[in-house]
Amino acid sequence: MSIKASTRQVDKVTIVDMSGRITLGEGSSTLRETVRDLVSKGQKKIILNLGDVSYIDSSGIGELVSSYTSVNNQGGSLKLLNLQKKVHDLLQITKLYTVFEVHTDEAAAIKSFG
Repeated sequence: MSIKASTRQVDKVTIVDMSGRITLGEGSSTLRETVRDLVSKGQKKIILNLGDVSYIDSSGIGELVSSYTSVNNQGGSLKLLNLQKKVHDLLQITKLYTVFEVHTDEAAAIKSFG
């Protein structure tokens, strides 16, 4: 199953709706290219909606971290939304849950950018 990413704007926040698996190869490169493209267009408020992402491997986790870092380096911020249990647990095991700001409510996530 391949990964799909579509973006939409709400106020000044870009929401990336992802579905599928973020794994080595296509999945992580789709994530990287999507985020890089947004940053290059000056988008600094990004939410990754992972509600339809069933699985992330170590490469996908690495890509999440590097996306987070590249957005931060541009003075922006990247937040996560709607983690499935598997993904949530993985972030907790890897201690990354404390790095990312994670939301379960889209409206609250958008508001959190202030």
